Amino acid sequence: MMTLFDYLPSQNAYKVRLLLSHLGLQYRTELVSIFEGAGQDPAYLAINPTGAVPALRLDDGRVLAESNAILTYLAAGTRYLPADAFAAAKVQQWMSFEQDYVLNIACLRHWTMTGKLARRPAALVAMRRAGGMRALQILERELASRPFICGDEYTIADISLFAYAHRTDEAGLPLREFPQVCAWIERVRAQPGFLDEHHPYSIDPHSSSELP
Repeated sequence: MMTLFDYLPSQNAYKVRLLLSHLGLQYRTELVSIFEGAGQDPAYLAINPTGAVPALRLDDGRVLAESNAILTYLAAGTRYLPADAFAAAKVQQWMSFEQDYVLNIACLRHWTMTGKLARRPAALVAMRRAGGMRALQILERELASRPFICGDEYTIADISLFAYAHRTDEAGLPLREFPQVCAWIERVRAQPGFLDEHHPYSIDPHSSSELP
């Protein structure tokens, strides 16, 4: 059985849990206390050199890290990743967008929910806010013309974007001002096997600390 190395408040880890739920796959969970330094343990660094979550150990012992890479591996041969080369590349295009642009929302959310926002330079916070708003504006424009980010079909690109986009309010950004994004969020929630769960950072008393 596969093992998912997880930290429950992580939306990057939630991406993988969401796809596993859609696919109906069984897996074990091994929680990694990243704010207590468990991610920097040599045994875990052998699993993921960055010390982050998620990581996935396959049945044969091979290990894969980085959420979007894991999504791509798990979705191969399923409805969530097109077989056509161009369509598959479009999925990767939007997953790259997630890493480059939606990352701003992820950072703001983390800082806000763990009390770290005031510790960050004002210029950096402003940059992240502007980047987060830019990401939402782009998604709003693109989703006005199609139900899912790559077209008519729900793919891992939607899963990747959804993880942080649907928690935008927790980043202090006005999600309600983006009706197309809000409608897309509801379409994602309506997908078979949707995993409706959320774990706030407050479940971890160590999350207010900086990562080691």
